[in-house]
Amino acid sequence: PIAVVPFANDPTSEALNSIISTNLMRSGLFKPAEQFPEKPSNSADFVFPIWQVLGLDYVVVGNVTPDLNGQFTIQYELVSTNQEKRLLGESMTIPANRWREAAHFISDRIFKYITGIDGSFSTRIAYVLQYQQDGKNRYRLEIADADGRQPRTVLDSAEPILSPSWSPDGKSIAYVSFESGKPAIYAQDLATQKRAIITQLKGLNGAPAWSPDGTKLALTLSKDGNPELYLFDLSNKKLTRLTNHYAIDTEARWFPDGRGLIFTSDRGGSPQIYRLDMASLEVKRLTFEGSFNGRASVSPDGRYLAMVHRKSGQSFQIAVQDLQTGGLTRLTDTPLDEAPSFSPNSQMIVYSTRQGNKGVLGIMSLDGRFKLQLPASDGQVREPAWSP
Repeated sequence: PIAVVPFANDPTSEALNSIISTNLMRSGLFKPAEQFPEKPSNSADFVFPIWQVLGLDYVVVGNVTPDLNGQFTIQYELVSTNQEKRLLGESMTIPANRWREAAHFISDRIFKYITGIDGSFSTRIAYVLQYQQDGKNRYRLEIADADGRQPRTVLDSAEPILSPSWSPDGKSIAYVSFESGKPAIYAQDLATQKRAIITQLKGLNGAPAWSPDGTKLALTLSKDGNPELYLFDLSNKKLTRLTNHYAIDTEARWFPDGRGLIFTSDRGGSPQIYRLDMASLEVKRLTFEGSFNGRASVSPDGRYLAMVHRKSGQSFQIAVQDLQTGGLTRLTDTPLDEAPSFSPNSQMIVYSTRQGNKGVLGIMSLDGRFKLQLPASDGQVREPAWSP
C-alpha cells in the first residue's frame, strides 16, 4: 500500500500524482490509495497517526513552483509513516513540456528505494501500428513511453514493417521493411533519423536482434535456400552462418551475457525454443511442454524465457519458463497473444493482444497477476519491443 498525495499547485490537466500512482500500480507491486485523510505538501506537515491507522506506511507528497522563465520546480518526498521520517527527497526544474518525464523519473526513484530494483517507467516501447488511409493499409513504426503515451513515428510506410529490435544503448532500432517490394533489414538512428540497409539479400531477410555489446546483429536469412541464423558484424559487414539444418530456424534473441542465442525451430517436429552456444555452435532444446512455443525473449537478468505458447487447439498465449527450474507458467488466457518483450528490470512483460477486433498492447507483471491494456491507438498494434 502507498499513497501519492496530489502535489500542491500542480497546474497540469493530468496530475503528477496520478501518473506516479498509475506507474506504481502497473508494476503489480503497489496498491495506491484512492482517498487521503489529509493532503500535506511536505513531510513537516504530517500527522503520522492518521496514516498509520490506514496501514499506509509509504506516502509521497510534493509541490510545484513556477519560475519567471516558464519552467517549474518540482519537489517531492517519500515518507515512512511507521518510522515517522522522510526517506527520500529531491527537487528538479523542468520545462512545461516535460511533465510526464518528470513523473516517470520520480516513479523510478520511489520504486528503486522501496524495492531495491531499478524502475523502468522512464523507458520506451517500440511497436508497429497498422492503420487505414484512403481505404488502404499503411504501417508506422512508433515509439511511446512505457505507459503507451506520447507516441512518435519513426517510419511511415505503405508496405509492412516487422520485428523492431533496440540497440543496447537505446539510440537505434533495427527492423524489417518491405518498402522496396521485398524484405530488407534496416538500422535507424533515432536522433538523426539516418537509416542504413543491413541486408537486402535474395529471399528472407528477417528477425534482427542486436548483440548485448552492440557490435553485431543476429539475423534470419534464406539466401542459401532455407531459413537459417546468421551473424552480421556491423564493423566489417561480414556474415557468419550459425545454423545448418533442413528445418526452419528463426527469431533469434540474445542471452544477456552474449554467449548464446535462443531461437525458434521446428527441427523436432513442431516449433520449439532452442539455445545456440556462440562458442561451440552446439544446439540444445529448451521447451518441451505444448505443441507450439515461439517468438521467445530472455529476461535481462537471464532467468526467464517469455514466449508465445500453444498447449493445444488454436489459442496462443504468453507463457514464462524459469530457466533455472524448467517450470513453465501460462500467464494469459486470451486467444491471440504474441510478441512478448521484457522490461529492462525483468519485472514486466509487454505483448500484443486483442481487444475485440482491435490489436492493442498488453502489459503485465512477471507473475501474470496484474494485467492491463495500454491506451489504444488508431489501428492494429503489433510486435512490441521494450527499450533498454
